[in-house]
Amino acid sequence: MDNSSLFFLVAVIAGGLFLLWMILYFIPIGLWFQALVSDVKVSLLQLVLMRWRKVPPTIIVRAMIEGKKAGLELYRDLLEAHYLAGGHVAQVVHALVSASKANIDLTFQIATAVDLAGRDVFEAVQMSVNPKVINTPPVAAVAKDGIQLIAKARVTVRANIRQLVGGAGEETILARVGEGIVSSIGSAGSHKEVLENPDSISKVVLSKGLDSGTAFEILSIDIADIDIGKNIGAELQTDQAEADLKIAQAKAEERRAMAVATEHEMKALAQEMRARVIEAEAEVPRAMAEAFRNGNLGIMDYYKMKNIEADTSMRESIAKPNDKKNTQK
Repeated sequence: MDNSSLFFLVAVIAGGLFLLWMILYFIPIGLWFQALVSDVKVSLLQLVLMRWRKVPPTIIVRAMIEGKKAGLELYRDLLEAHYLAGGHVAQVVHALVSASKANIDLTFQIATAVDLAGRDVFEAVQMSVNPKVINTPPVAAVAKDGIQLIAKARVTVRANIRQLVGGAGEETILARVGEGIVSSIGSAGSHKEVLENPDSISKVVLSKGLDSGTAFEILSIDIADIDIGKNIGAELQTDQAEADLKIAQAKAEERRAMAVATEHEMKALAQEMRARVIEAEAEVPRAMAEAFRNGNLGIMDYYKMKNIEADTSMRESIAKPNDKKNTQK
């Protein structure tokens, strides 16, 4: 056999294998036989059409087989539509089988809606069977006596299948529980009351219906730990006292500044009065000279006035030492 004949034989064999692969790919006989022995009604034509519709036949057929063995009636068209819508067919079927075994009322429409909403429907069914415990972060609140308490709670929740579409998530549950703890501690008359009866917080918070509008049902709220924090009341009083002290100091400084300013004004006014007195005294000699010229003042009158001034000066000099002694006493 020459080289050309050998090359032709290899090409024929490769083409035959490729053709066989194409046939088996578009006509999954093995998958069809698996569905047949599992009592799942699906034709070879439908499997071929799934390929053309870009739907993996393996996912659809296995989902139908799982549902059949679990006693569920699943329709191929609905499974294909859910896959084409971007859903997770396997997760939906797992959830339906688990819900059926646990006697949970879950329909195919609700399961697909939950899956398309972005939630894990299989995990939700598991949470309905086995409730989940959520630990809240430390929540700080202040009782009426001013003592701060830091509480931690464990919230046991169960998934509410009917509220998974459009219902709030865990963050809302935690926020509402935290708000309820703050409200309960804040309404307590003393922090000792809370420490003595921590279950009172759980009762008050649980009675508020915090799971309304959420995707969960709250089964219980348990206070795991309560720690004593700061004395907020004393700190507030201290801060207020410091603020009052600063205000009083500012007002005192303002009054001192006003007093200093008034003192300076009085000194300036006194200087002004002295200047006026000196100015008036300077007019006396002129007035006397004018009186001499006009004949209104005589020599004897002038001497008398000088005697009076001298007598007054002497009296003042005699009185000053006595004033100093009295002051020293």
